[in-house]
Amino acid sequence: MTPLRTLALAAGLAAPLLAHADWLVGVAGPFTGQYASAGDQIKKGAEAAAADINAKGGVLGQKIKLEYGDDACDPKQAVAVANALVNKKVQFVHGHWCSSSTIPASDIYNDADILMATVSTNPQVTERGLKNLFRIMGRDDQQGSVIGQRIASKFKDKKVAVLDDKSAYGKGLADEIAKAMKAAGKEPVLRESITAGEKDYSGIVTRLKNAGVDVLAYGGYHTEVALLLRQADQVGLPLVVVGGDTMTNSELVTAAGKLADRVYFTFTPDPRKNPQAAPIVERFRAAKIEPEGYVLYAYAALQLFEQAVTQAGGVERTKLEPVLRKGKFDTAIGTLEFDEKGDLKKPAFAIYKWTGGRYDYAE
Repeated sequence: MTPLRTLALAAGLAAPLLAHADWLVGVAGPFTGQYASAGDQIKKGAEAAAADINAKGGVLGQKIKLEYGDDACDPKQAVAVANALVNKKVQFVHGHWCSSSTIPASDIYNDADILMATVSTNPQVTERGLKNLFRIMGRDDQQGSVIGQRIASKFKDKKVAVLDDKSAYGKGLADEIAKAMKAAGKEPVLRESITAGEKDYSGIVTRLKNAGVDVLAYGGYHTEVALLLRQADQVGLPLVVVGGDTMTNSELVTAAGKLADRVYFTFTPDPRKNPQAAPIVERFRAAKIEPEGYVLYAYAALQLFEQAVTQAGGVERTKLEPVLRKGKFDTAIGTLEFDEKGDLKKPAFAIYKWTGGRYDYAE
């Protein structure tokens, strides 16, 4: 039985006592629906971090108890999740995943004086002036610039289309890619949108083929990329896709097969190669879990909570916020420092490529 399950059983036997003895940390994301594989990564990271922290005695002598909220990447459901977590009196939140969920949910946490760490990348997450938000990875205007510049240099003689899935994350990223391409002298031959969740993208595939497109710059999630690759291949269009951080998901390989080898994407410098994370990565792999994508980010979010609470001496917002805003925190994804907006002071993105079912830095 894992430490977390033991804790859960104890909670059931002595709820009144543990309600005062545990730190309640909310973990929100898509645990069901088409993006549930990302939610699974978040869960694995959060559970491992909570277990490791609790095994060392917890935080200020109190154990961490996780409270989950499934938003399915739906903004309305995210609002309901946020209200539920507030009612459960969580003291910190890691989430949400989709920017379109994080933006409305963060208002609710802010009103309740609950601080949060998020991986959502849309600039508006931190541009709205909320003081409870701390983003533990870079922004779409940063990764969009990296993608646009890479396309302009690596594919300068190719025809490139820019496509988005109409989501806050996808459209925001695609707009930044197109802007960076144009600034580098590379004009997209098409700028289009699709609706996420559909099964037939033959219409857009036909337009891409008729326009002679070689490279598709995509703002959106991995699920649609697999479909686009397969349907393009069926009509003899060997698309290369360049996308953002959500392409880290190995579900893309499961869905696209060998066609996934045509996918480049941006992500932060691989946290699995961070020397500070080596023992953590080793424990994940010993448990037959590959800590790809957002696993180590969820782990780092709880490390951030642990260190900030320890330094602040409590979870009250008046104590915790100044510590988060001014401190340095050593985590599985590196040292975190935040600016006045709650963004990382030193964000970074690298270009990766899928090859044979694994991703690594692209040449």
